[in-house]
Amino acid sequence: MKILNWFLVLAGVCGLVGVRILEDHIFYDPFLNYFHFATKNIAFPEFDWVKLIFGHLLRFILNLFFSCIIIHFLFKNREWTMQGALLITIIFAITFPIYLYCIHDRFEIGYLFSFYMRRFVIQPLILLLIVPLFYYRKQILERGN
Repeated sequence: MKILNWFLVLAGVCGLVGVRILEDHIFYDPFLNYFHFATKNIAFPEFDWVKLIFGHLLRFILNLFFSCIIIHFLFKNREWTMQGALLITIIFAITFPIYLYCIHDRFEIGYLFSFYMRRFVIQPLILLLIVPLFYYRKQILERGN
């Protein structure tokens, strides 16, 4: 059974990698090239707000799904999986409106600030904090028993 758990964790990681690799084919995001070239001299792209928002929401849902698979099969605790999903959703709910404001402001608020806000919106970075947090929590609980 332990092999199946690790296989499913690996499948979750592969899912996150797949979302990243196929991002330019699956999602509408005219800012991929804008930030890829990492220069302020490139023209601000024309875009459709509705497509952009739905593209980011779809990406968030996929990242959340694969992140929950990783959390669940690493720790085998449904409550922790729900807590992880809630934490990821809270971070998205905070950073997404900020990123949309940055776009509305044409990144005048700051290029690097906008770049990093975008990272929190499109990448499951919070997972890198949740997994060690829950691992530490598991170790504390095991020592207490």
